[in-house]
Amino acid sequence: MRSGFILPLMAGALALQLSGCGDADQPGQQQQQAPQAGFVTVKADTVTLNRELPGRTTAHQIAEVRPQVSGVIEKRLFEEGQEVEAGQPLYKIDSRTYQAAVATAKAELARSQATLKSNDLRAKRFKKLLDYKAVSQQEYDEAQAQLDENKAAVAAARANLQSAQINLDYATIEAPISGRIGRSSVTAGALVTANQANTLATIRQLDPIYVDLTQSSNELRQLRQAMQAGELQQVSDDEARITLILEDGSHYREAGALQFSEFAVDESTGSVTMRALFPNPESELLPGMFVRGRLPEGQRKDAILVPQKGITRDPTGQAYAMLIDSNDQAKKVKVSTERAVKSQWLIADGLKDGDRLIVDGLQRIQPGSPVTPVDTEKADGEAAQQEQPQSPAENTGEAQSAAQ
Repeated sequence: MRSGFILPLMAGALALQLSGCGDADQPGQQQQQAPQAGFVTVKADTVTLNRELPGRTTAHQIAEVRPQVSGVIEKRLFEEGQEVEAGQPLYKIDSRTYQAAVATAKAELARSQATLKSNDLRAKRFKKLLDYKAVSQQEYDEAQAQLDENKAAVAAARANLQSAQINLDYATIEAPISGRIGRSSVTAGALVTANQANTLATIRQLDPIYVDLTQSSNELRQLRQAMQAGELQQVSDDEARITLILEDGSHYREAGALQFSEFAVDESTGSVTMRALFPNPESELLPGMFVRGRLPEGQRKDAILVPQKGITRDPTGQAYAMLIDSNDQAKKVKVSTERAVKSQWLIADGLKDGDRLIVDGLQRIQPGSPVTPVDTEKADGEAAQQEQPQSPAENTGEAQSAAQ
């Protein structure tokens, strides 16, 4: 009975020892497997740097419609909110008094012309009689002076007629510019006065449209210094187009061009205003909208852009990067970032062309520890090829194989 009890006990103890040996060997195997580190290869390339600036849209032209003569509005000749053309009638003012003024001026001109004709004939007769000494020199001089006075009276009458005709024309208020007209502040029957303070309506030309962008004077000074130092190159005309980002984050489909930059700094904001011109055929941009303009600053040669997830910072704000050296070991280096470019950092110092920057698996890696390099760009490319849809012929072949 004792031997029958001891043999199973010894077999169980031996099994536990063998199991313990197997568990002891497993940590050693795990230590031999270096953690994977996804990396990208740092590349230096020519990059066009952009600056996003806040701005507001402004109408290309604005005309405030006011009466230039006084009177009662007879009718409004336009639809509010519609497009109007330059010279299109907008309001009709009661013009009866101005028509009468024109008729009076015409009669005055006719009387002056008749007097001029009579005195002209008289002066000519006196000139002939003077040759025969039939009239004195004084009489001839007086006739000639009277003729000159009549000529001046005719000119004055003609000017009065022109002035009366202008006032009559002003009784029909026309659009000074082409554009979209707003609401009318008066209706038929309203009394208006010449050059009054209140506008009758406002016309805004929206195509093209201005966008006023503001940039701090410090940024503008740094940009000019970088240009003078040769750090930035002037962009080509095709790349110097300005793009707009609307309030909802969408991009405006039309590109604009910079018109000019102010030569003075706003004392209250310390910024400089730049004006750009954008096509607006569909009137998508309205005056007063807040937008952001992406303005190309220049091209930088041998610029280094890396993914933002590959750069970490310590509590003091110092930026660091983890690299894979030639021995496939992790190495921590200090870097200096200049600015964010979309989802990348522009590196000013610390990285060079050809460095292998770790972007995945940073939480499992310590400086100086060995790693298993994995090229994320290559892996992503292979995954994209595998995800490509197969042709119908291939799908048919697979289905037949599965059926067999």
